[in-house]
Amino acid sequence: MSDELEHFTGPWWLYPPLRNALVAGVIALTGFVLGFFSILDGNVVKWLYWTAIPLGGYFWAKEGVEELIEEYAIGISILMLAATAGAGALGMWDEAAALVVLFGIAEGIEEYTFTRTRNAIRGLLDLAPKEARIIRNGAESMVAAETLAPGDEFIVLPGESVPTDGVIMSGASSLDEAAVTGESIPVDKAAGDMVFAASINGQSALTVRASKAYSDNTLSRIIELVENAQDQKGHAQEWMERFGRIYSPVVLATAALFALLPYFTGLTADVWTQKAVILLVAAAPCALIISLPIAMAAGIAGAGKHGILIKGGAHLEHLGVIKTIAFDKTGTLTHGKPEITDVIEARLDAQSIISLAAGLERHSGHPLARAVVKYAEKQNIITADASQTQSLTGSGMVGEFDGRKKYLGKPQMFREMGVTLEAYETRIAGLQEDAKTVIVLGDERGIDGFIALQDTIRGNAAEVVSDLQALGIHTVMLTGDNQRTAQRVAQNLGIDDVRAGLKPEDKVSAIRELGQRGAVLMVGDGVNDAPALAQATCGMAMGAAGSDAAIEAADIALMADDLGKLREAMQLGKKARRVSRQNIIFSLIILAILVPAGVSGLISITVAVIVHEASELLAVANGLRAGIVS
Repeated sequence: MSDELEHFTGPWWLYPPLRNALVAGVIALTGFVLGFFSILDGNVVKWLYWTAIPLGGYFWAKEGVEELIEEYAIGISILMLAATAGAGALGMWDEAAALVVLFGIAEGIEEYTFTRTRNAIRGLLDLAPKEARIIRNGAESMVAAETLAPGDEFIVLPGESVPTDGVIMSGASSLDEAAVTGESIPVDKAAGDMVFAASINGQSALTVRASKAYSDNTLSRIIELVENAQDQKGHAQEWMERFGRIYSPVVLATAALFALLPYFTGLTADVWTQKAVILLVAAAPCALIISLPIAMAAGIAGAGKHGILIKGGAHLEHLGVIKTIAFDKTGTLTHGKPEITDVIEARLDAQSIISLAAGLERHSGHPLARAVVKYAEKQNIITADASQTQSLTGSGMVGEFDGRKKYLGKPQMFREMGVTLEAYETRIAGLQEDAKTVIVLGDERGIDGFIALQDTIRGNAAEVVSDLQALGIHTVMLTGDNQRTAQRVAQNLGIDDVRAGLKPEDKVSAIRELGQRGAVLMVGDGVNDAPALAQATCGMAMGAAGSDAAIEAADIALMADDLGKLREAMQLGKKARRVSRQNIIFSLIILAILVPAGVSGLISITVAVIVHEASELLAVANGLRAGIVS
């Protein structure tokens, strides 16, 4: 399909293939009616048919010939060309014109629908303003939004849309981020918070510093990813296309055999040529071939509008067959923002413990690390200056203070170092039974103290888990946290299986084991869980808006930090699979009825064409339902 047709945005009747088919239909119908009432001479009527046929068949015939020449493939268009030629050879120019016009209309509607579905997500761009109120040299001026560059400062008044991604410099307001995250509930934001292009500002003016150019903002990336995803075919779709490449030549060869049979057997040539033409029409698998692409394109576009980025038809297919969902705990089932609840002194006082711990965690992005640093800031505790800090994957941190090495991490790390925790085991167990995470500060010689932190479970997590289980999905929690804390969270949520104390490589092994039961979906943050996301049948990142790394790492990205979007994604995947299956079964039934009826002479060419094209349009209409998120 040409770029002009792929990006067509006008009304349907001006879409070139449809326009040509409709005009050809008017010409052919005029000839038929005037000829029927003997108002026009038969030769004139033929000329009208001969005018309508190349006009109505130009686009689909050109596409079929190009496919034959460039890809050496016999497609449905070649079957229809052969059927048109056969009808003409029999002198059935009215039938030939009807075939061309009806097939042209059906193909035009299909392609127009496909184009609209593929480009539907582009409508989101209209939500971003075309101009921005920029601040330069202390003065405000209106400039084209597409000229914004990182570092530019602009003002967004109440009721206006944000022109590009940025960080709030001053002001506080609530923003409707539905265009980006699919979440209709406004989000309160203030200085230091990130805002996204096309978000609608609420009650107060904001001054924002652009973090991305207009062409590279989150909204533009969503559109680009969805469009690219629609080009990536699923396994079933690829199989269907391979089937079509074998099936169509077989139909053409069989029709040719029908047409040649009279020359070797003495059968009536006209009768068998007519059977050949009807076979070409009846057996053309239009509805079957379009069944999957239209459902996949509609499903991906519909998901994109709701803040669910599905990066290819294969991943949408996977959502429909998932047997197990494995959740990371922190930031997925919980808010991922733990707070310090207890500081237990050993060799050092509480203030010194926090000072050293904050020094070790200052440059870490882990939620527990951020909680420690934030607590130190809140308590006005000066952060100790650590050097040579290093992350101990899955265990904790190590660094030096004035040449003295200090460790901060799980109690198990110290046990493995040979440091005794015997005097504190009861206290640690008690804290862990209360679903708190305990981290220990110390060195090879002993313990300086303990810090207990607790995360809160997402409000809708239990409901989402219950809904997923109602769909027959096995739920598992994979976490690096301790068994007691993980077990407490799992019990509150009703999760089926818990695997705790896991390092990244352990999560990969767990995903591999779970995969033996069937397709596995891993839900995590898209970065720290990258190995497990890659190992799973399908990887999903939550709260990916504004995080390029999370979007790139996952097969599916939920732009909103909302577990409810997972439920929507699963429902959408199952619906796309259900709709695709309906279309395939319907198409096979049509073929099973139409082919015998046509070859046996029970129906005419015109009836075969009408039923064939009607079935194709019904398959398209049903496929579009896959994009409706219920």
